[in-house]
Formats: sequence, structure tokens, C-alpha cells
Amino acid sequence: MRTPILATGCLAAAGMAAAETPVLTVMTYDSFISEWGPGPAVEKAFEAECGCDLRFVAAGDGAALLARVQLEGARSDADVVLGLDTNLTAAAAATGLFAPHGKMPALDLPVTWTDPQFIPFDWGWFAFVHDKALASPPGSFEELAASDLKIVIQDPRSSTPGLGLVMWVKAAYGERAAEIWQGLADNIVTVTPGWSEAYGLFLNGEADMVLSYSTSPAYHLIAEEDDSKAAARFAEGHYLQVEVAGKLAGSDQPELADRFLDFMTGETFQSVLATTNWMYPAKTPEAGLPEGFESMRPEATLLFSSEEALAIREEALEEWRNALAR
Repeated sequence: MRTPILATGCLAAAGMAAAETPVLTVMTYDSFISEWGPGPAVEKAFEAECGCDLRFVAAGDGAALLARVQLEGARSDADVVLGLDTNLTAAAAATGLFAPHGKMPALDLPVTWTDPQFIPFDWGWFAFVHDKALASPPGSFEELAASDLKIVIQDPRSSTPGLGLVMWVKAAYGERAAEIWQGLADNIVTVTPGWSEAYGLFLNGEADMVLSYSTSPAYHLIAEEDDSKAAARFAEGHYLQVEVAGKLAGSDQPELADRFLDFMTGETFQSVLATTNWMYPAKTPEAGLPEGFESMRPEATLLFSSEEALAIREEALEEWRNALAR
């Protein structure tokens, strides 16, 4: 039986050991750190390399990350924010809360990247996913609006796919965007806070199509051996999402944060993304991409610069709100 003195001594030693282990806090979106997402593998691999405690903090879906950062400001406990995209980076930079990242690594992106504060970790095209049994998938937003198909989308105020859809319509139709949204309004079954809720409703048969990614059918093919899903190809082109991470200027672990950003674009991190986050890695792994990732590459890529996205965001959101309020 241990004496109280010995027990106290052991607890003190354990406390000192814990205190000496540096902690890196990464704020990200829910699905990244789910049991089927990249988070668990990333955490294990980085901790083995850094001798630190990597802690992920979930903040809802992607667009909710920026709101959380703005709310917490310089008081945030986070060191790194992972999961913003180009529709949000200009607004994030304008907060003054993010620090420069240093040297940009060589990446495999479909666009040139020069942002001094944010480093990409993956990318993909937004697309509407449906069962292959669907008789006549729409080939454009106009065809979708003219159909009786029911769709599930995400809220652009809390979700990066939701905001990506708003930007997609705006990039494709410009001044006609409000008209397109009015046509789509009666197709929308519901608007969910995030991607996971929307995709779950689609899988449960609540809608004919769901806003997701061109790579989503690859998940079903690889993880479930299910070849029943497809991504509709739209004639207007498809909007690109580039997901990024950035270091907070108020981090109390700036060197460890830089080390994590370096690790993020390395082979270990990048090699797990395709079959856990189901996106294209920012740097193609040595083994290449898995089966199914080439099944739907759009003929045209649409993308606003981060500054353009910031400038038109409120107008585009207002067009979406007005159409759904009717």
C-alpha cells in the first residue's frame, strides 16, 4: 500500500512531466477530427515526431471557424486554424489575427498560390452528388431549377460548401445570380448548418441530390465498394475550393505552429487526405491518387480571388437569403 507522501510525490512528478510537454492547439471543423476523418492519424503522426501534445478543437463547419476566431480575438487558445478557404482568407487576414507563414512549399494546385499568411492542405471542386439511378441528372443550374428534383444544401453563413455554392452561382451567372436562386428555391428541401448533416439526409433518402464534392463518389467506391453514386457535371463549370491553415499571431507556441504547418504539407499528412478527407491533397503523395479521383474533372474551373470573394460576399448572401425567404 502506498503512503500518502509517496502518492503525492508521484502525482507531483506526473504533473511536472505534463507541464513540460508543449501543447499545440489546432482549431478545425468537425468532420476533420471525426473518427473517420484525417485528425486521428494526423495527431498520432505529429505527436510521434514533435514530442508534443497536439490538441484539436472543433468549431462546427468551415465558415464557423472564422466567426469563432473573430469572437475570441487575441484571447483565443488556438495556435493554428485549419479549414478556412479562399472565400474566407481575405476576411480572416483583415482581422489582423494571423501571422505570416514564411516560405511557401512546392504544391500541386490547379491555381497559383502566393498568399503570405495561409498555406493550402487540400482542394476540390464542389458538385451535386446523386444516385446513378437518377434518370436525368441536370447538366446546369438552370436545368436543376427547371426540374422537380429535391436538393439539400448547406448554410453559407456557417459552412464553406454552402458559401462555395453561393460563390459558384455568382461566378457562373453574375447579375443573373438572384434569378437562378429564385428558380432553385423550390428545389431546396432544407438548409443544414454543415456538410455532415446535409450528406446524411441525402443518404437517408431525404433528397435526390446533395451539395458536396466531385470526389464524394470515390468515398463510396473505395470505403464501401459502392459504385452507385455520381457527381453531376455542370456546363457552367465547377467552383474550386482550396482549404488552408494559418498560424495565429497570438500563439504561445509559434515555433511549434510553424513546425505543424511544415508537417501539414509533408508526405505523412498529405498521404492520408485522399481517403479520409476525400479531397485532392495539396501535394500529390508518392503513391499517387486512389481509384475514383479522376472520375469527374470539370471542363471549366470557377474561382474568385480572395479579395473578390470578400467584396461580393454580402451581395451574394443577400441574393440567397431573398430567394429562400419567398
